[in-house]
Amino acid sequence: MSARTNRSTVCFLRNRGEVLLIRTRGVNGEPGRWDGVSDTVTDDPEREARNAVRSVVGPGNGYSLVRTGEPFSAEDGREGSRVLFPFLFECDSRAVDFGAEGVESEWVSPTQVRKRETAPGLQRAYERVAPTVETVAADTDHGSAWLSVSALAVLRDRAGGLTADDDQNDEPAWDDLVALAEALRAARPSMAVVRNRVNRAMAAASADGTAEALERAAIDGIERASEADAAAAREAAALLSGTVVTLSRSGTVLDALRAATDVPVIVGESRPAREGVGVAQALAADRSVTLAVDAALPHLLATRSIDRVLVGADAVLPDGSVVNKVGTRGLALAAAHEGIPVYAVTSSDKIGLDADPDFEEGAREAVYDGEEAIDVANPTFDRTPADAVTVVTEDGPLAPDDIANRADELAALADRTKDTSPDPE
Repeated sequence: MSARTNRSTVCFLRNRGEVLLIRTRGVNGEPGRWDGVSDTVTDDPEREARNAVRSVVGPGNGYSLVRTGEPFSAEDGREGSRVLFPFLFECDSRAVDFGAEGVESEWVSPTQVRKRETAPGLQRAYERVAPTVETVAADTDHGSAWLSVSALAVLRDRAGGLTADDDQNDEPAWDDLVALAEALRAARPSMAVVRNRVNRAMAAASADGTAEALERAAIDGIERASEADAAAAREAAALLSGTVVTLSRSGTVLDALRAATDVPVIVGESRPAREGVGVAQALAADRSVTLAVDAALPHLLATRSIDRVLVGADAVLPDGSVVNKVGTRGLALAAAHEGIPVYAVTSSDKIGLDADPDFEEGAREAVYDGEEAIDVANPTFDRTPADAVTVVTEDGPLAPDDIANRADELAALADRTKDTSPDPE
């Protein structure tokens, strides 16, 4: 009799850089093998993956699909083969409920998957949905803070793989990690936070010059980033009152608005990707939300009772000006004309060193895909002058001198990573 083939989703739930692993006890009471959240596939794998995740996340724990991996077959000597359909979901919290006894769960760094007895194919499934340099470079759905954590996860996962292979002390392995760090810095040149957080991890690990040291530094960096972003959101939430206007999608802005539950919000849709739509949907359950076309925002500032403008920042330049999704400059200048305060909430790691930022030209066809000889201007970001915006970080609102001092500190950190070879003995 031939072994049967099962078709199954394997869903990685991620929060603060860690993923959820679960295992159940068998009939003899012994613990089973660690796995992701899974369910049998009978029809549509994505729909069944969403159903499986929905069945375990706690009430009020929002989640979103981040990435779908290509299915593959994994052999299992005990149970035949499994065709696995990998998925990665981001969760707002770690609240999970399995509704049954005998289920053990643990949030761990994905590098732990290699070190545990797992269901067949689990490591390969994670690799198919794990962040990469390419996904960091191509992502237009998430803000720079989110992408900086993804960049650290790329470093962590690669370093963890080398550690597991006992290659961490090889000079070529460290050179590979140095090259990976450089590729991550270059993936999003306008996002200072990606560069700064990669620099901090590399500087922390360079004294040892091993994959194991970099794995630890990246894990620490992800935790530090999560704490800084959460603190910045709390500081911004304390400044909100009345009706707030926002533009584009920033995880830190969204957290600040969620904390201010009694605040009505007007959200600019943020063309061409319209990421503001997701922000409006995320906030609609507990407040009044208006979704507006971007060009209407200055008009609404002039004709409605609006008290604050809150935006994110992809970078804060040493002079205090803010690089953010295109449309922010016009919104801030219109708000200044109306006497409405404008806040850019971000962690201090987003303070950049380059006074001439890259505004990242978007795809031509997003604006015009016809055949006429028409030039297209589709910058992803613009620059808002310092006198039109107040920068709010984990340390509260920053004065221009504070920003300049932080820029000097980050410049010193960047200098430490120019030579990332381990110190000679």
